[in-house]
Amino acid sequence: MTDFSAAHLEAFLEMMSAERGAAVNTLQSYERDLKDALAFLRSRGTQLADASPDDLRNYLSHLASQGFMSSSQARRLSSLRQFYKFLYAEGLRGDDPTGILDAPRKARALPKTLSIDDVSRLIRQAEAEASAAGEDTLPKLRMHALIELLYATGMRVSELVSLPASVLAQNGRFLVIRGKGSKERLVPLSYAAMRAMRSYGDALRQKEEESPWLFPSYGKSGHLPRQVFARDLKSLAARAGIKVAPISPHVLRHAFASHLLANGADLRAVQELLGHSDISTTQIYTHVLEERLHELVQNHHPLAKQAKKQD
Repeated sequence: MTDFSAAHLEAFLEMMSAERGAAVNTLQSYERDLKDALAFLRSRGTQLADASPDDLRNYLSHLASQGFMSSSQARRLSSLRQFYKFLYAEGLRGDDPTGILDAPRKARALPKTLSIDDVSRLIRQAEAEASAAGEDTLPKLRMHALIELLYATGMRVSELVSLPASVLAQNGRFLVIRGKGSKERLVPLSYAAMRAMRSYGDALRQKEEESPWLFPSYGKSGHLPRQVFARDLKSLAARAGIKVAPISPHVLRHAFASHLLANGADLRAVQELLGHSDISTTQIYTHVLEERLHELVQNHHPLAKQAKKQD
């Protein structure tokens, strides 16, 4: 490294060490990032110190084409920003070429979900435990009702545990849910959910205490805490032989949405059922459609089949 860019890089690292007190690992990270950018630009006849915004955009595009994650691209851009701020402060450049560059967008994490088979096993376990004879069956009937309602409606766990006892009197195929911002929405119930709720309701009425909540508790809120439900759900999953780590009430909500879309449901309809005010929130679930379409092409397109044979 003998050009001006190399000398400027060394001066930048010295400044970061002496004035900013940067740790050794931080300095090494800056050096790696900037040397990589320097090598890329030099291969195109440009010095790092003289790079234009377009040169740096090309570098970021190069990183993306090489499979670098958006977080790695953002870190490289951050190193470049610090370097050009140094050059500007030292009077070595009259502008900062990174000033108009946007940071690479981080890909939105896909929601964790469960397979239809895992959900079926979970429900079968809850149903079997609720059907078993015993002295204290109410908690088991409650868990069965909670699971069936959650998977049938995709409710938020806070909406589920705070359902009023009055829903037992509705005896209909639909449930009115009060969601965020006190907005109400109508969701259909499966026959399995209706049966589970009816069995639980019959057992609940036999208790002497009355409560305004469908799932009452002695806690401060008066209804079942969502943390208790989450804990009991993991315990149920373990008994069903399902990996416990990814299990949570919210994962069942994700499973509800993903399974509907995978089986042909309209995105707008799923948005309404979930209670999303913005459809962009619901669109995260379309990954299941993308996977299904990818599998469809790979398994049925004649050229894809031909490529498989050649492999």
